[in-house]
Amino acid sequence: MDESTADAVDAIAAQWRRERPDLDLAAMAVFGRLGRLLNVATARIESVFTAHGLQRGEFDVLAALRRSGAPFELNPSVLADTLMLSRAGMTGRIDRLEAAGLVRRIADRVDRRAVRVALTEEGRELVDRVVVAHTENETAMLSVLDRDDQVALDRIARKLLGEWESGPDPAPGDGGTRSSR
Repeated sequence: MDESTADAVDAIAAQWRRERPDLDLAAMAVFGRLGRLLNVATARIESVFTAHGLQRGEFDVLAALRRSGAPFELNPSVLADTLMLSRAGMTGRIDRLEAAGLVRRIADRVDRRAVRVALTEEGRELVDRVVVAHTENETAMLSVLDRDDQVALDRIARKLLGEWESGPDPAPGDGGTRSSR
């Protein structure tokens, strides 16, 4: 590391190296940077939604409906499952979007007792505008990396997610090795 690339994580790691030279701090530095990246990226991503009068969760609902294809409607339970939300949390989002005229509740064609959530024309037009701004923003955020680095980052992130989401958690204090639970 040279002085021109040093960051706050390097300063923290240097303090730990001074106090605990016995620790391997490589993973701590990676996770420190990942955490900082997540915070910065989240703020930049959410600024796009805010500029369009949406919260991220509201965009997620509109986007799920839009990408479901015509007629752009889903059962509220399917929406909740897709977005990993409680039914109550989904109801609140749908209520806000319905009040804004972006979605409407309609009777299910098969089971008239059930409802579906459908994008209104205004909702479809809004999500189509926002998704363009959103993807342009994310592309700009990654533009500091060349294409090969972007592909490598995606490959590494996919590998970590695949491992972490499917395997058992390492036991605390086992040095990062997998537990045999």
